[in-house]
Amino acid sequence: MTATQGASAVRDASPDPAFATLRAGDAAVTLLPSLGGRVRDVWLGGRQWLWHNPDARFTVSDEDASLGEAVGSGGFDECFPTVAACKLPGWVEGAAGAKIAERGALWQQRCETTIGTDEGGTSAQCHWTIHPLAFVFTRTVTVRPEGVVDFAYTARNDGAHRLPFLWAAHPVLPLGRRTQVVLPKGAKTRIWMSDGTEIAADEALHEWPRIRSGVRLVDVSRPAAVGDRFACTMFVELPRAETAIAVREGDLTLEMRVHGRELSHAGIWINRGVLAPTERKRPLIRLRRPRAYSTLTIGPCLGAPESLADALGDWETARWIEPGATARWAMTWRVTRPGGEGAT
Repeated sequence: MTATQGASAVRDASPDPAFATLRAGDAAVTLLPSLGGRVRDVWLGGRQWLWHNPDARFTVSDEDASLGEAVGSGGFDECFPTVAACKLPGWVEGAAGAKIAERGALWQQRCETTIGTDEGGTSAQCHWTIHPLAFVFTRTVTVRPEGVVDFAYTARNDGAHRLPFLWAAHPVLPLGRRTQVVLPKGAKTRIWMSDGTEIAADEALHEWPRIRSGVRLVDVSRPAAVGDRFACTMFVELPRAETAIAVREGDLTLEMRVHGRELSHAGIWINRGVLAPTERKRPLIRLRRPRAYSTLTIGPCLGAPESLADALGDWETARWIEPGATARWAMTWRVTRPGGEGAT
């Protein structure tokens, strides 16, 4: 590998690396191929954006781990072809009755990772082969000298039948009192789950950022102002054009800019002091002392809600790929300051 000026890669010296750090300009990303390709760190605008649990460490996945345990160490996972564990209906040819684990198939396996550096920046291509649905999934992360990170995805159907899927970016961010979520005002919003709040998980459609909670409307764009102890999952419809999912922290704004018409929703998982990693006989995370924490998980999605089975049912948002065909989508992360200027 030959490094160009302003771009470099650092990786574990072993043939099957445990980590790989991509750097270009002031931006850096650290990946964990041995942990399903999880993104451990994203440095943009002079700060780390991903949350790390102080009571847990990143370690090898347990195939029996629950969602709370699996994301309890923090970082950024890819959820494909579902987020919630589910069983596919019998009418899905080639995958009738298939059971898919929580957060899908990617996190359960070590991904093949190739690292390269050129004039455009430093990149890592991660590759997964998935069963029982016959998908080949690829993610390419490129850190560019101008201080942006590009994520490009492909999913190829290697089976004999058309296959359905969901995909969700699942980056876990710290949730503080000043954290603000910025999405298109008035966008249709639907609640998937709620706990510890009067926000109801039902069929009702809301208009971002105002959600009905009991007899009042609450502004969920500032999650910490909604309550001191609650959890909520919602999906916000995105316009079918290039748009940005944004999170503001002080004078910095993290933009996740989505490209094209494929990315249909923004998924928002708010945990305000409710969820905490739990001990198991074979824990995914080695804990010193379990405690609740406050986090915001937000990212673009292909389809909704969390369960592929539900997306094939009432929500009618599952995506399909024909045999031999490939689906493609992408997003770009950048940080700006007030006025829109870059923060690199």
